[in-house]
Order: sequence, then structure tokens, then C-alpha cells
Amino acid sequence: MQPAYQVKLDAFEGPLDLLLHLINQYEIDIYDIPVAEITEQYMHYIHTMQQLELNIASEYLVMAATLLAMKSSLLLPNQELDVDEDTYEEDPREELMRRLIEYRKYKEAATQLKEKEEDASFSYTRAPQPFDYTTTPKPLTNPGNVSIYDMLAAMQKVFTRKQWNRPMETTVQRTEIPIKQRMDEVMVQIKHNKNGIAFAQLFPYPTRSHIVVTFVAILELMKSKQIYCVQQKHFETLTIYPGLHAEVEEN
Repeated sequence: MQPAYQVKLDAFEGPLDLLLHLINQYEIDIYDIPVAEITEQYMHYIHTMQQLELNIASEYLVMAATLLAMKSSLLLPNQELDVDEDTYEEDPREELMRRLIEYRKYKEAATQLKEKEEDASFSYTRAPQPFDYTTTPKPLTNPGNVSIYDMLAAMQKVFTRKQWNRPMETTVQRTEIPIKQRMDEVMVQIKHNKNGIAFAQLFPYPTRSHIVVTFVAILELMKSKQIYCVQQKHFETLTIYPGLHAEVEEN
């Protein structure tokens, strides 16, 4: 049977972005990367993407193979070879470290440029005229601080919980749910919880098709700024709130 949803998202920036996220999240020294740990966490994310039936870009799988090969080579015992003393054997992590440092440099520069662009978007030039404070539009921004990888980490917990809560024997009738319909349902649930609703509460059913379409619906609502997601600290529960766009539409 073909999967209900084959989803391709543009929210993922590439395997280096995921690795940099893991390094920041686990407070890893980028100059001394623990390959075994970073590989294990990376594979968790890849597995979650597969469970969500996301169309994973090949570059993610190439990086996964690279990390696994690197992990294997580091686990092999050192073999005493008859080589010259001046022979230098490069640490297999060094190439990855250089790529990550270079990527971080460009990512920070891109973030600074984006902030300048957003600041400039609130500047307008027009002829002098009386200023009416009552008609000044309030900037519609998304105050959330959660990345796509934080969402995937939350999905790992959802899958784990649903697996343990699922009865040993059950018959599940598969239904196709339009994403727009699920977006409307999620929006209603969030509007009724203006003080915030836990991410996991939006996944009441253990069927994979329902979980996948709900996840995509949440991402679409975040993209349109109808909701935003907050995480106080790493690894803590995600909380979702109605966004400013939702409030404007409601009024």
C-alpha cells in the first residue's frame, strides 16, 4: 500500500544546518566533535523524517553515510604500521569541522542581513501629512523561537508516546484527511487555548497518516503566522499559541 502522504518541505536547510543545530543544542565543542554522539542524534532525526514520510533530500542521506563511516573508522583499533615519523594522518573529523565552521560563518552573516532587511521593511517614505495614531498598523511578527529541528525532536517524543500507548491488538480504519481541513481543526483547538497548548495535545490519534498531516498542518500555520511555537529551554515541551495573523482574522 502506498503511503498516504509524501511531503516535501522547504523548511530544511541541509545536513550541515542540522549538525550545527545539534552542536548548539547539546553544547558540543565544534573543534572536538564527539562523532559517536553526533551520529546517533543525527540518525534519530533521519528516522523521524522517515516516520513522517517526508521526502528526505539525498544530501541528508549522504551525510548520514559519511558520519557512520567516520564513526566506524574511529572505533577501529589503531594498527601499527611501518610509516615514516613525519607522516601526518589527518583526523577524519577535521574536514567536517572546517565545513561546519564555514557554514556557521555564512549562516550568521545571512541572519544579520535578514535582520537588516526586516528593519528596513518597517521604514516608509512619503510626503508629509498628519499622522493618525489610531490607524497605525501593528507589525505582524512571529515571536516564536522554535526551529524545524525542534519540531522534529518534539515529534520523536510523540511517536514514542503513541507507540507505548497503542493497544497490542487494534483495527485502525485508514482515512485521508485534507491538510486544509486539519489546519482548520488545529486552529480551532489553539484559539480555544489562548494561554497556550502543548504540542503533543494536537496529536490525539496514533495513526501515522493523522500524525503526518497534523505535523504538516502545524508547519503551514506557522509559516502563515497564524500560530507560533515557544520552547523555554532545550528539550522542554513545545507550547503553541495563536499568532497575530489569527487575531487579525478573528477581529
